[in-house]
Amino acid sequence: MSEQISDRAGLPNLIDRMKQLIPAKFRRDAAIVPVVRLSGVIGAVTPLRPGLTLAGIAKTLERAFATRHAKAVALVINSPGGSPVQSRQIYLRIRQLAAEKKLPVLVFVEDVAASGGYMIACAGDEIFCDPSSILGSIGVVGGSFGFQDLIKRIGVERRLYTAGEHKAMLDPFLPEDPGDVARLKTLQREIHAIFIALVKGSRGARLQGADDVLFTGEYWAGEKSVALGLADKIGDIRSTLRERYGEKVLTPVIAPASGMLSGLLGRRSPGAGSLADGIGGLPDDLISALETRAIWAKFGF
Repeated sequence: MSEQISDRAGLPNLIDRMKQLIPAKFRRDAAIVPVVRLSGVIGAVTPLRPGLTLAGIAKTLERAFATRHAKAVALVINSPGGSPVQSRQIYLRIRQLAAEKKLPVLVFVEDVAASGGYMIACAGDEIFCDPSSILGSIGVVGGSFGFQDLIKRIGVERRLYTAGEHKAMLDPFLPEDPGDVARLKTLQREIHAIFIALVKGSRGARLQGADDVLFTGEYWAGEKSVALGLADKIGDIRSTLRERYGEKVLTPVIAPASGMLSGLLGRRSPGAGSLADGIGGLPDDLISALETRAIWAKFGF
């Protein structure tokens, strides 16, 4: 009789152990929130570290939103910005998938979600950040160099042939033209207006600052960002998801295919070419790497 009681007492433990052998997506005892990490400069490409692009992240996003029995999708963002086009395209794809799958999107900011990084963060129904996170930089920036005096000193003659009055606009080997600068600034204002409209459309009444505060390109730490309505709460991903979905919440990280499998499928990283291509593109790659470093350095990283 005592043996039977002992066997019955051990049955729940056996069932629990058996449940652990069942793949997470088929279990009903825990909520599932797939996690996608979006890190790096947006649109910048170097051979060893491709930037964030829609082409590079689309399949990963689709897999995350297609996760069976998902309660939400969590995005972990750590980006100082980059291409406004790629930023907006990634934002739009996230919102499209959220609407199709009827899933809420929870964004968690790590070190920084600035400029294009913040544009992507606005795809979240809620934005969480650390007190030391940096958010904002809602503006547009462009830069170049002026080499016209340098090439004169080293005895290089610039030969440039164009069809079209403004085809050589802002050429770094020609003297700066005030008319070209004015045209560039007009273009930047147009892009800035698109950015502002996206933030206002996404954050709505949660925004607490005036336009001449929020949209100057300034950025803020976590607590101030929450006060301005750029973020919703201070919180980390583990604590927030456990509080919302229970201690047993499952958070599978959805990552792009890589390594041998990626090679067998014929996939190549953006910007990765042959060895000859790599050698030929070294000057451009060096400049791209320096620009990437400068973007991060702007925010102290």
